[in-house]
Amino acid sequence: MKIIIYIKTGCPWCLGVTSLLRDHNIIFEERNVLENKEFFDEMIKKSGQNLTPTLDIDGTILADSDKEAVAKYLKLAC
Repeated sequence: MKIIIYIKTGCPWCLGVTSLLRDHNIIFEERNVLENKEFFDEMIKKSGQNLTPTLDIDGTILADSDKEAVAKYLKLAC
């Protein structure tokens, strides 16, 4: 499974999702959209919006998500 998470520095929802993934030892690639315009443009192209966290999980996009939604999608206990 390949997971890319698009984040913004200081975003509490981003911290919640990345913590969830780390707590379950799930490998992911973090892309900060405030530090890299290419990542920002890529996120908008994939999701149609500019809110974070946005995840690309094997091509499935979870836009403007949160810890609970990601846990439900991955079938993880919070």
